[in-house]
Order: sequence, then C-alpha cells, then structure tokens
Amino acid sequence: MPGEAKEGEKTYCVYILSCADGSFYTGMTCDLARRLAEHQACRGARWTKRRLPVELAFSLNGLSYRFALEVERYVKSLSRARKEALVAREPRMLALVEKRR
Repeated sequence: MPGEAKEGEKTYCVYILSCADGSFYTGMTCDLARRLAEHQACRGARWTKRRLPVELAFSLNGLSYRFALEVERYVKSLSRARKEALVAREPRMLALVEKRR
C-alpha cells in the first residue's frame, strides 16, 4: 500500500500528544517509545516542556519517511475539532489521513 514503509526500510510514525493544558502536539519519529520518554523528561519540543505531563493520544505507525512528513504537516494544519475527531479515531478523519497515502 502506498505510504507504508517497504520491507527493510526504516519505519516512522506520526503521533499526537495530549498536553496537561488540553492542547495537542503533533510530531513524527522512528522510535515512538524513545520520543515519548524524551517528551516526558523535558527533552522534547519546547511546546511540550511547558505543558507536562503529556500522554499519547494517537499514532499512525509503519509509514515511510516521506509519507510521515506529509501526514504530520497535514495533521498540524487541522482545526482542533478535526484533531479531536482523529484522536477519537472517527472513520471519516482516518479516511482523510489514509487518503493521503
């Protein structure tokens, strides 16, 4: 399927964190567990350092680097309501992200 990493290729994921102040943070990484630990230890993005604790609200895994960049950019452009729908895994929003493959 387009957008998925090919066999032997490094895989990436796009994730959304829910911050203590109710805001969302969107990022991408090739190692989600490491990146979450970095955010929690104040070694993540400036946005999350000031809004701890954070928790994983959504992730889309197994993506190629190029597709992960595209999805991250797209998710960052979404309104809060649409991000909430994506976090809730509403089929309509998942389809919009999947369509980008």
